[in-house]
Amino acid sequence: METEQTQQTGVLRIGELSRRVGVSDHVLRAWETRYGLLHPMRSTGGFRLYSLADESRVRRMQFHLARGLSAAEAAGAAIVETPEIPTIAGTNAYANHVTELSDQLQAALENFDEPAAQAVWDRLLADVSLMTALRDTVLPYLHDLGERWKRQEITIAQEHFASNVIRGRLASLARGWGTGRGPRVIVACPPGELHDLPMMIFGIAVNRSGWRVDYLGADTPIEELVTTAHRIHPDLIVLGAVTEDRFAGIVPELTHLAGTTRLALAGEGATRRIADEVGARLLVGDPVTAAQEESWPDTSQR
Repeated sequence: METEQTQQTGVLRIGELSRRVGVSDHVLRAWETRYGLLHPMRSTGGFRLYSLADESRVRRMQFHLARGLSAAEAAGAAIVETPEIPTIAGTNAYANHVTELSDQLQAALENFDEPAAQAVWDRLLADVSLMTALRDTVLPYLHDLGERWKRQEITIAQEHFASNVIRGRLASLARGWGTGRGPRVIVACPPGELHDLPMMIFGIAVNRSGWRVDYLGADTPIEELVTTAHRIHPDLIVLGAVTEDRFAGIVPELTHLAGTTRLALAGEGATRRIADEVGARLLVGDPVTAAQEESWPDTSQR
């Protein structure tokens, strides 16, 4: 049994903290050791337990990273600020609350109830972190929406309506994502790929980690991508697609691009075979997790 003090001040294992804030446990440990951002307690079993104040400091650091501060500067600012303690505590209650909001969002979108969908989205962002909302609610819903459309369980009109409402909210989150002093990334979909919402989510997530984002969107001609890369000299280009054929049809062009700029392939259509063939990095996992990869360049060194 944990002491009463531990229950009150050290309530989160690192996996739960990672899930809440949308930052990998490797990055959290790095922020703890490098910058002293987190102050865990030890359980009687020897596990680190993180407080709600730790969670608040991580969110404040993400806030400052998104506005262009280096990792060291963002951590320093987060440490001196008064933490805002979330109102929802307890793993089970938290998970149930997210599930309930996810169900409400799905019902509103599929019933063409735009005001209700906007209200649920606002509640979601008020109650959980942005990364949690995107990873645990929006991405699973988009995947399920596509699968149900393929099985003809929903109409084209329902799919279009839901996608456009979500696109509008994602676009509002993307405002100003080209500002800051962090490394620069071009995010796009290859020719023929029209499903760009996952890449919008990737752009939002990587921007919250301090990157500047140039978003080119769906169905980007490869020639335009090359021209843009030569013009703005990005630190990285990330292309995402839901089917492998979108990449397979432009292997020579991708090989040339990877020879001049760091290139990464993402999405369900990105495979190890094609990534190795063209000399690109393969980003695995959902867009939020991929955007938080700890082996990306450390923005504090820029």
